[in-house]
Amino acid sequence: MALDRKQAVRIGLALALGLALRLVFVYATPRIAGDTLIYGDIAKNWMQHGVYGFADSSAGPVPTLIRLPGYPIFLALCFRIFGDDRYSAVMLVQCFIDLGTCLLLADLARRLFNRRAAEIVLWLGVLCPFTANYVAAPLTETLTLATIAVAFYGIYRWQQQGSGWNRWLWIIAASLAYSLLLRPEQGLLAAAVLPAMLWIVVRRGSWNPANLAPIAVAALCVVLPLLPWTVRNWRTFHVVQPLAPRYATDPGEMVSRGFQRWFKSWAIEFASTEDVYWNWDSAAIDIDDVPTRAFDTDEQYNRVEALLKEYNEDNNATPRLDAAFASLADERVADDPIRYYLALPFARLADMVLRPRTEMMPIDLEWWKGSRHPGQTLFAGGYALLNLAYFALGGLGLWRWRKRGWDGYSALAWSMAAYLLLRCLLLMTLDNSEQRYTLEFFPLLVLWAGALFPRRAEERL
Repeated sequence: MALDRKQAVRIGLALALGLALRLVFVYATPRIAGDTLIYGDIAKNWMQHGVYGFADSSAGPVPTLIRLPGYPIFLALCFRIFGDDRYSAVMLVQCFIDLGTCLLLADLARRLFNRRAAEIVLWLGVLCPFTANYVAAPLTETLTLATIAVAFYGIYRWQQQGSGWNRWLWIIAASLAYSLLLRPEQGLLAAAVLPAMLWIVVRRGSWNPANLAPIAVAALCVVLPLLPWTVRNWRTFHVVQPLAPRYATDPGEMVSRGFQRWFKSWAIEFASTEDVYWNWDSAAIDIDDVPTRAFDTDEQYNRVEALLKEYNEDNNATPRLDAAFASLADERVADDPIRYYLALPFARLADMVLRPRTEMMPIDLEWWKGSRHPGQTLFAGGYALLNLAYFALGGLGLWRWRKRGWDGYSALAWSMAAYLLLRCLLLMTLDNSEQRYTLEFFPLLVLWAGALFPRRAEERL
């Protein structure tokens, strides 16, 4: 559909302001540390030495399987074009990818709702500081959001073009496959999308195997890229690992399951993740950073204090220490299983959804302590309200869309809702609370907000 001059100007202005916002984050608060350097090291060793692993000056590159190859492939391509360690260039590329995601969501809103909804969705997308902030971190998030938008946009176009062997089938399969190569839990996206495609075909009365074949082929294409990765892991490490290990450890490395279970028996907020969880086996842990809810009795407090004192002598997570924390975890779970299996998982999910998304900014982890930093507390509170507004708009839009009977696209709508629900259920199983794990909700929230603007008959496509 052709744009008139005023529409083109508004879209251009939205994209310009969106780019400006992302450039502010790129140049004011870039985050080149932690996982970014892990991905970068893997990409460089893969390019320079043909080894998917980390540099080791004494023995050469050391293979690893703790990260899937999706993002290292992207980094390797950027390094090849712009030069090694040119993370600023990587972040600029991510700026344009993220703006492309916003345009895709806006066009889907135009097709589902109307042109006014499309403009609102575009503005909500390009000015969303939470997703924009992550272009300033060379991590998987920006690309993952793009694959989500492509997958759901692809379902609409695939359904429009007959739900058969058309180009959108391959685009959907490619987006799902690459999403899975970026992050292992993105198999949930395929779990939400492929059944929706099957339902679209079945609702048309197409039980014929020939009509179901495209979906079977798409499913095969999603898992096919994992085959060489699995073979490589078997040949290198002699383990069957089609994705990435849950605890990001290579074969033979110690997994501190006892400490992690103890942490899971009390952890809620992100501050505990950064001050305690991430420090285990690498940095000192202060007993004062452990909240009082971690102790059911004074005796438990004394035991934890003694264990942390021993650990802090050399910051080494030994099997004996891990076993001691496992014993503490068993006691706490036995004392209150409802707390462990129900209350705390819901609390962690709520923290990931509602906490101010300031983790990429120089804001104190304990942002709520206004006496220490009133300005930061005020800013974080405003950020929390803005985050809540996005969830409210998305929720109201989804409800409005449902009241209209999904406008003939129930499979697409249920697929989106299923992805959000599946991700929530997965997040409730995690030990650590990180709000970036709910960033994948925002493409859906932004799109659903467009449903607050009903379709007009003359704009129906």
